[in-house]
Amino acid sequence: MSPASLRRLPLSKLAKLIYPSGYYNAKALKLKSFVKHLEEDHEDSLERLFSLDMQLLRSELLNIHGIGPETADSIILYAAHKPIFIIDAYTRRILSRLGINPSRDNYSTFQEIFMGNLPVDEKLFNEYHALLVRHGKEVCKKVPLCDNCCLKGSCIYPIKRQ
Repeated sequence: MSPASLRRLPLSKLAKLIYPSGYYNAKALKLKSFVKHLEEDHEDSLERLFSLDMQLLRSELLNIHGIGPETADSIILYAAHKPIFIIDAYTRRILSRLGINPSRDNYSTFQEIFMGNLPVDEKLFNEYHALLVRHGKEVCKKVPLCDNCCLKGSCIYPIKRQ
């Protein structure tokens, strides 16, 4: 679908189309906000939007209704192919269980752990994030499967649980 067709689509129909994604009514509003911004500021061109310097792009995305840091960084990494590390619930859970806790519990301090200690590389960040998500979904769940964990030698969580 083009941005123009998404703008023309009634909100209720868009919500119905994205129903399987959960929070479909809120997400439909957010999609409408994004395509409105894309039209007004970038003549419906993702290429034009993604050509912005990464910090400017991030700032612009964060100013669109419904786009927070995780969503902005996901767009930057996966759609714009620019090197920024995404912090999500899986990443926070895994780091905290490994005993890696930043001084402040916020998105940017968690992000700095990766951005400050890994080579700034889009493909590396993409792969690393995907592996953390997979590990969080399959092993380091809310109730973890510690016996199957490749990180159990470094993890403090099993010790804390006993």
